[in-house]
Amino acid sequence: MITLEELQAVSRDIFDSALAACNIPQAFDRHLQFEGRTLVRCPSPRLPSIPQPLAGFRDYYVISFGKAALSMLHALLARLPEKKHLRGICSAPDIPKNRNRRIRYYAGGHPLPNEDSFAAARAALALLRRAKSDTFVFFLISGGGSAMLELPRDPAITLDDTIAFHETLVASGATITEVNTVRKYFSAVKGGRLALAAPQAEKLSLLLADVPLKDLAAVASSPTLPNYSTLAECFVILERFHLLEKFPTSVRTWFERLRREQSAAPAAQPEDAQSAAAFEHAQFDTLLSNHDFVNAARDHAQSLGYKVVIDNTCDDWDYADAAKYLLARFHELRKESPRLCLLSSGEVTVRLGTNPGCGGRNQQFALAAALDLAKYESQPLAVLSAGSDGIDGNSPAAGAVADITTVARARAYSFDPEATLARFDACTLFTALGDSVVTGPTGNNLRDLRILISG
Repeated sequence: MITLEELQAVSRDIFDSALAACNIPQAFDRHLQFEGRTLVRCPSPRLPSIPQPLAGFRDYYVISFGKAALSMLHALLARLPEKKHLRGICSAPDIPKNRNRRIRYYAGGHPLPNEDSFAAARAALALLRRAKSDTFVFFLISGGGSAMLELPRDPAITLDDTIAFHETLVASGATITEVNTVRKYFSAVKGGRLALAAPQAEKLSLLLADVPLKDLAAVASSPTLPNYSTLAECFVILERFHLLEKFPTSVRTWFERLRREQSAAPAAQPEDAQSAAAFEHAQFDTLLSNHDFVNAARDHAQSLGYKVVIDNTCDDWDYADAAKYLLARFHELRKESPRLCLLSSGEVTVRLGTNPGCGGRNQQFALAAALDLAKYESQPLAVLSAGSDGIDGNSPAAGAVADITTVARARAYSFDPEATLARFDACTLFTALGDSVVTGPTGNNLRDLRILISG
């Protein structure tokens, strides 16, 4: 029988292998090829390639932002044949030591915006407003871009108030799609407004999707795709989570102004980003998504001899509800397949308390799972939950792995697992046990992966 240490190692191996399989340069090679002065797009193996002649374009702009901004930018620049008239903006977690002189780099904030987030947004808008019909713009967009490229539509809203706005949204318990719907009506660069800044230019958005594929417009709050949400939907979310009263005064005043303007002209189009003409020359391709991530995990687990089941039912559920559901499914499935690997991708939500500790949604999920696994003595069971970006909440870990001994070992170290869970302080517990999953920032962002495994 496999030991718990070996089972934990297998779960980490599945996670690491899936992450390695989602290689950004390889994704570029699959989806984007340059044949002389022609760009050939290959959106899907099932669809014909799309040639895009580049001979008529004089200028090339690159706007790259999000957690994978540097990885995506490097991959594009290594393949782009024409760099003489290249200009660009990159807002990434860090500014690289080796920089391209044609690119202006910013260290955007995440999960909350910072001064560089504002500066990068201003620079991107200024550059895009110079674009003409002979300009080709590459938008390289990944998760985290909502904070790393940000600027309020109302100039009266300060950075501090913008940070408080983002902080309130992130802690509200709303899904990522709901959060990004609200952001679209706050921001000068979201809801299609980056594309609007260069209406005549040819535009291609390349996405690393950290949202469900049905909600692609939610990636970084849809800066280059049409805004298909409505202001009414935005206010439903604001009211459901009682957000207006929690926002700073300047932000609350902005949303109340939007509501008054909409009430005064209900028949008018609420968002100029809805103009079809603004997106006439805009295309997009998804380079990698969470489906690629979970399918890579499935393939590796199957190669190790596990019966694999994928269940993404609980995407965007509260972490506690997701843990309860997946563990019940896991225990039922392993009755028929003792050597089982249940995979679940996407994200769970956490509604933070007033003074949260160190941790994130993945470590919360793992600790909730540990409380269940403690009931199954002497059985080889483990649960891993970790983020593909290598960052879980405000912690240095990507996530954690738990097994049937986690709770007992934690108590031996004088931890109270239930109280730790209630304080949202799971990182301290898993760090003490040596069960944190630490990768460092991965330069990728394809949502989270939960692995429930039995030997």
